[in-house]
This record gives sequence, C-alpha cells and structure tokens, in this order.
Amino acid sequence: MCWAGRVMLGTFSISLVLVQAAAAAACEFGPFPYRATGIVCRMTKPAALLLNQETAQVIQAAFRNAKFPNITGERSMRLLGRVAYGLSNIQVNDLSIERSEVELKEDNAIGISIKNVTALFRGTLSYGYAGAWFLQLFHSVDFEIESSIDLQLNINLMCQKDQVAPDASDCYLTFHKLTLHLQGDKQPGWLKQLFTDFISFTLKLVLKREVCKEINAVAQTLTDFILDLAANFVRDKDIIVDISAASDPVIKASYIESHHKGLVLYKNSSSELSDSVFSPSLLTESRMLYFWLSEHSLSSLAAAAFLDGRLVLNLRGEKLQELFEMEDTEVQRKAVQRIFQGTSYNDSVAKVWSLTQPQISLQPEGTVVRSLVALEISILLAGEEPLVALYMEKEITVTIQATYAEKKLILQPVDSSIEIKVFKCTADPSGEDPSIQSFLQNMILAAGIPEVTSSIGSALTSLMNNKRLNLFDIINPEIITREGYVIVQLDFGFPSHLLLNFLEKS
Repeated sequence: MCWAGRVMLGTFSISLVLVQAAAAAACEFGPFPYRATGIVCRMTKPAALLLNQETAQVIQAAFRNAKFPNITGERSMRLLGRVAYGLSNIQVNDLSIERSEVELKEDNAIGISIKNVTALFRGTLSYGYAGAWFLQLFHSVDFEIESSIDLQLNINLMCQKDQVAPDASDCYLTFHKLTLHLQGDKQPGWLKQLFTDFISFTLKLVLKREVCKEINAVAQTLTDFILDLAANFVRDKDIIVDISAASDPVIKASYIESHHKGLVLYKNSSSELSDSVFSPSLLTESRMLYFWLSEHSLSSLAAAAFLDGRLVLNLRGEKLQELFEMEDTEVQRKAVQRIFQGTSYNDSVAKVWSLTQPQISLQPEGTVVRSLVALEISILLAGEEPLVALYMEKEITVTIQATYAEKKLILQPVDSSIEIKVFKCTADPSGEDPSIQSFLQNMILAAGIPEVTSSIGSALTSLMNNKRLNLFDIINPEIITREGYVIVQLDFGFPSHLLLNFLEKS
C-alpha cells in the first residue's frame, strides 16, 4: 500500500512507485514530523543497484526523444572570406551504453554516472560563403558524427505541494570523442577539418542542452506516471489513503527512507494522527524494501471499509455446505437438519456482517481484531418472503497472522474467542438446546472465522492484483507485527516490461 525509494534517473523515476517524499524547505513539517507519520518506506542499496539496470532504457529514451535544433554559424577564413554553415535534420542512431553506476548521497541527492554512451548522429550539412550584404549557402552534404560521451547526473529531491518532484538539471556531458564524417568519407580532408573545427564546440553545447533537457523531462514524465500509479493503488472508490509527505526523506549511503501521512480519507471525513511511534531504528538494512505501517492507518482503513458497507459476506451452495458440515457426526447432522428445516443449501443463504467498526490492535502475536458480528441464515421459499431460520450477534476477538505467498495474501486466524450477545433460532426458540448451542459455537470457531478471514484475504488479493501488484516479482516477503505497528520486508524483481511499455508510448 505504500511506496518507497528512488535511485538514479531510471531508478529515481521508477522507484517513485516506492517513494513519494518531500526534500526541500518548500514544505514545512514542524519540529516533530515523525509524530504525523503513518507509513514509512525504506529502499536499501541492493534495490537501488537492481533498479539501476533500468537506467539505460531511460537514457536511450531521452536521446531518442530529444529534439535537436538546426545549428548555424559562420567564421572568417583567410582567403575564403566568411564561411557560413548549417546542420539540420539531426537524428540519433546506434545508441549504446557501456555501464551505469549509482551513488546515494547524504545531501538528499542521487548520483548517477553513465559511462561511455556511444551514439551516431546523422543529418545534413549546408555551407557556403557569405558576402558583405547577403548570405548564400549553396552546398549540402550528408554527415555522420561519431561520439563517445560520459554522462553525470545528480538527481535532487524537491517538495512541491507535499509530493516529490525530481530535479535532474544538474547534468554534465563529457565528450571523449566527437568525429565528423562527410558523405560517408572517413578520410580527413580540408572541408571536414574546416567544419570539424567550426562546429565541434557549438555541437557539444547543443547536445548537452538538449539531452539534459530531455532527461529532465523524461524524469518528470516518469514521476507523474508513477505518482498516478501510486495514487490509484491507494484509492478504491470512496476510500483513499493520503500518502503525501509527513517529513523530509532521509538519504544515507545504504538506503533511502520516506515518511508519509498514511491518513485515510473517506468521503468528507479524515482520520488524524499525532502520536506515531515510528523511529528509524525500527527498520534494518538486510532486505531490499521495507514498509512500516502504523496501527492507526490499518484501523482507519478498517473503519472506512465498515462505513462503506464492505464488511459483508454472503454464503450459499457449496460454501454454505462446507461451513455447516465441518465434521460428520450424528449430532452435527441433526443440528443442521433442525436449523435448515430440511431445505437444501442451494435454497438457503448465510449472511455475515460487522455490526460495529472493527477495533484493530497490532501485537507481536499478530493482528488482533475485535468486532460485534451478526450471522443470519435465511431459507428461500418459492413465491414467499425469506424465512429467517437463525440470527446471532456475537462479540468476536480473533488474532490473525498474515503472509504473502504465490502472489496471494493469506490471513490465518491463530486464536479466537466468541461471546454470543443475541440468539434467535426457530429450531431452538429458548436458546437453551445444548446440542444446537455447542454445534454453532464450534462451527463459528472452527469454520466460520477461517472462512471469513479467507474471504477477506481473497478480496484484498483481488484488489491488489487489480492495482497490478501481481506484475511485480516479490521475493520472500515477511509480515512482522509489533505493538502498534507492522513491518513488511521483502526483496523484489522489477518488471522491465512496464517501463518499456511506458517509454514506447512516451
């Protein structure tokens, strides 16, 4: 649910999926910013190195998309007078990158070194001789320019309206080679030498200006793209998680960490957080990616889900049969027969819903959920109103442990208890039949609670997959609960095709 990290141009923009933090004096967070922190994301250096592999694609897109202007100039030459020239239709071909390196700097910057970018520029060279009162160009030849360039970028993080914005304007190009060939002629000649001397300096300035400008534009476009992805991921209809910055990001040599409000917005209401227990010492550096989520954020999500009417489960047919036939005993069969009055499961429906807002407490044992829950079993009679055969209200306390495996969120109840508050059953009007009471108590504990938690896990998995989480390769994730917070830590593989698809469209 939260995003962390950014490193190098490709890394920085891509990993905005993981980090959206503020990093400049433009955003004011007050003297105690951690107090308002509901979600924290940390990306370590190994993740940065992995994402750095995507840098070449971003740099190639920047070169490919750069719009090179026509270059014109003139120079006075002995005997020849003034020689005027113009380069037009400049295009980039045969681009390759030898390697890229990334460095996390503790001044809130990310350094990227792109080594040996080789590119072949093609276009048309026009030249001629200028008189005192007019300019006439009357020769045109095709040209190629072989180049070898090192590129140094320092990506600074800036805060704009509580969201991150990358500044890649600190951009330097170092030319190791810039060789002009005319009409495919690789041999030196007076014309080639003349124009190489004339245009090399100007061409370097133009290439630096246009390539660096395009890199900055691609970085911002990628940022907007991923911020949109992030915003979509934490929004579902009327429920929105506010992931705007809660404090400045922290950049160390070994990790990047960002802090987010994590407030839940539902319709016109919002939760508040001013007593966060977050401390940087709660996270380590052994995994690639960490998410820290406060108890307040998770409780607020549960409250919004309750208010939005989402904590409702309907069971019928095979699911209903599995619930009520958890054990094959004579007592169970008689109890089921009396409750359903001989009606088949296909002609009955069980509805389970939360009557009160669930109370969530994060403990080392797991996530403890307390709620008043109703169970209603209706028999569907042809042409008649449904007959309520059973209605119960029960106070449930359940401890749940969460795991994520094979791209599925699994919620496993490890301890639970129930206290029946209201009981109405046509098969037991007095509510004192020990066989009915015992059966229902065991059914709820052994089958009902696991079925509800399994259904919630499946619904959350579908929601996350709908947000495209399943496209990422999540490796050995661990979900660790502590008093007041939960930590999700994992390694990951980046789905390169997402970036490729975006760059092809941009």
